[in-house]
Amino acid sequence: MLAIVAAIIFGLGFLLDLLNARIAAGISGTTFMLLGLTLLALHQAGIGTASFRGSTGGWRGRTRR
Repeated sequence: MLAIVAAIIFGLGFLLDLLNARIAAGISGTTFMLLGLTLLALHQAGIGTASFRGSTGGWRGRTRR
């Protein structure tokens, strides 16, 4: 899920960079790029990828044996 959000953020940052535009408070394409990289790092770390399969199974859904 975070990778999809990161892709959208990268797209917005790319458009802002192409148009050489800034949003209020100095938010530019570089800001969106850094936010997208942060979201990708969280995705690679496993944050936001938990699946809920009931009360047994923990955050990955299965335990190793």
